[in-house]
Order: sequence, then structure tokens, then C-alpha cells
Amino acid sequence: MSKKILLIDDDKDIIESMKIVLESEGYDVIWALDGKTGYELFQKENPDLIILDVMMNTVDEGFQIAYKIRNSEKHPDVPIIMATSISEKTGFSFDKNKDDEYLPVNEFLEKPIDPKVLIDKVRENLGQ
Repeated sequence: MSKKILLIDDDKDIIESMKIVLESEGYDVIWALDGKTGYELFQKENPDLIILDVMMNTVDEGFQIAYKIRNSEKHPDVPIIMATSISEKTGFSFDKNKDDEYLPVNEFLEKPIDPKVLIDKVRENLGQ
């Protein structure tokens, strides 16, 4: 059975490009264009992994959704990869090793994401 990946990003082009790459590797992909819809899909679909943008309707909506997922009763340990261009837009960057205690995600990837890096990080976070 293939793994289900939930993409949450407000950029349809980003969704489409990641969807093509992930589906070509045999993953089932579901997606949402905002955090509210993404959280609803998380609750309903029980994905194996989530790829989440930071800046959507607000500059930190992705973090809000990640915290909400981590505090949910249903599947709070789902791997979350945060895909962001926040450092390009704000100059602020994240370091998983330094910022781990307050960051509710497993991985940070800077956009644009190289397809090979995307697949490698998805496999790594799914234990494949």
C-alpha cells in the first residue's frame, strides 16, 4: 500500500510540481491551499506525512497548523516537512539542530526544492 502525503501550500504551482514528483515515486497525494482546509484533511485522511508551507493566509499560518497537529489527539506524531521561502523573504532562517525544542516539525526545506532532495527527505521521514 502506498503512503499518503498531504501537501498544504497556498501556491498552486508549488502544489502541482511537488504532486508530480511525489506521484511519480508512487505516493498518494492529497492537498490543500490553506491551513484550515489542510488541518481538516489531516483529521479526515490520516496522512503518513505532511509537507507544509509557513506563509499562507498569515506569515506564520504553517507554524500554527503544525502546533495544532502536534497537539491533536489523532496522529500527533505524523512527520511534518516544512517547505518555505521564509528566509528569502524575511532573512530569518531555521536550524533544526538549534531550534528543535520549539519547532513542531521534523524537517525544513528551502523553496525551491530540488526534486531529488524532496524525495530523499520524504523517504527519510517515512523510514524508507
